[in-house]
Amino acid sequence: MPREFSLLDALIPSMFLVFLASILLQTVLDRIMGRCGVYRYVWHPPLFRVSVFFCIFGICGLLMLR
Repeated sequence: MPREFSLLDALIPSMFLVFLASILLQTVLDRIMGRCGVYRYVWHPPLFRVSVFFCIFGICGLLMLR
């Protein structure tokens, strides 16, 4: 996969697409976990949300290298 792609004559890193996909996936998971009541058992929900996002972003980034 190329490291950068051109969008309107601007070079954008390919990890930016992974970042956007991670935000979308985290939003979907956040709504599912909120409806299931997972956040009642978590000590600090905003910290948990950020850590879930970083885990998703890291996994997607590593999968992109394959």
